[in-house]
Amino acid sequence: MIDFRYHLVSLISVFLALAVGIILGAGPLQGAIGETLTEQVDALRAERSDLRTELDATQTALDGDERYIEAVGTRLVPGSLEGERVAVVQLGEVSQEVHDGVLNQLDTSGASVVAKTELTDAWTDPAEESTRETVAEGLRANLDSAVPETDDPNALLGAALALSLTGSDGGTDRSSQATDLEAQLERFGFAEPGDEQTEAAQALVLLVGPAGQPQETAGGATEESEPTPDVWAAVTLAAQEVSGAAILAGPTDDPGDAVQAVRDDEDIAAVVTTVSGVDRLAGRINVPLAVASRLSGVVGQYGLEDDATAVLPPAAEDPTGDPTGDPAGTTGG
Repeated sequence: MIDFRYHLVSLISVFLALAVGIILGAGPLQGAIGETLTEQVDALRAERSDLRTELDATQTALDGDERYIEAVGTRLVPGSLEGERVAVVQLGEVSQEVHDGVLNQLDTSGASVVAKTELTDAWTDPAEESTRETVAEGLRANLDSAVPETDDPNALLGAALALSLTGSDGGTDRSSQATDLEAQLERFGFAEPGDEQTEAAQALVLLVGPAGQPQETAGGATEESEPTPDVWAAVTLAAQEVSGAAILAGPTDDPGDAVQAVRDDEDIAAVVTTVSGVDRLAGRINVPLAVASRLSGVVGQYGLEDDATAVLPPAAEDPTGDPTGDPAGTTGG
């Protein structure tokens, strides 16, 4: 059993240790500790100053690169899609900055944006799976030769979407088949068209945001949505097969996004063009150039990532393969 003497010895030991610490701290160690702390503070201040200098230099370089890219864009983009009719389709949530930035570059290229359509979460909501299957089968009869070989509902819906935007009776006006398909997609809650489209598009720009974006639940809370790259990849492939010129454009270096899903599939990447980096000016400049290149028959994966085939789309070529530098003069209708 521990007696009073044990507690007394323990208390004495504690007070002795405190006394020794005070004496040493106020005496021989006082200068050493103070000097050490002062040296550490000075070192941290110097490191902070160096980092600030490096950051300023990096920012200056980035600003210079941005100005250079903008200057290059003003030479490459204007006229690259002169007279071409383009439809812009927003796949789910895309930031306003990206959407407006891409539209600005298409406008600069001389393209006529004949349609701006937004797809709803009915394409990706797990609770809507049976609805997607039912609607897709219902639309099959209206697709005629545009019916994809697969029974995937996403592919059927993607083909219907592309035909609704590009279908014509041989001229520039949309066909009754196209307007009917648009009305059905809107009625069943799969698409939200913008202003009335009167002319058929010759190319499609599909804009996709980053994967796993937060969505609002019925209770008002937000939760991370499941990545849906395979859905958008199937839609893009179907859109390409119907339109002949569908470009998928998305953000930079997002392993779970649709752009990466297309690039990871050799069969899809062989026929579908992608553009990454649309969250930056360089990527947005690439969009009209990629459309022009795709209209001339060239497929590519454009961006700064390791799996991109090129940083910049090549000059458009005519059907015989001769470079022209003037996509509008070679693509026709």
